[in-house]
Amino acid sequence: MANQRRTLDDLRKDIGPVAWFIREQRKTLGYTQEEFAMRVGVGLRFLKDLELGKKSARMDKVNQVLNYLGKQLGPIPLDSGGETS
Repeated sequence: MANQRRTLDDLRKDIGPVAWFIREQRKTLGYTQEEFAMRVGVGLRFLKDLELGKKSARMDKVNQVLNYLGKQLGPIPLDSGGETS
């Protein structure tokens, strides 16, 4: 049977850069998800979903978490050279 364990690189690709950044920053600060959610003022379920890369997270709540880390959401160019309208 093949090894079903994902590597950290696989996880990073799966959850996306925002979720990865938040997850890694939280860990660097030494907080559990529960502690971090409390400090930031968001629900634990929201933070867990966010760190798992949930695609439908509310931008205001994502910014609330990012603001705690001194960051904010913003437009960035597409890597693939794709066109935007």
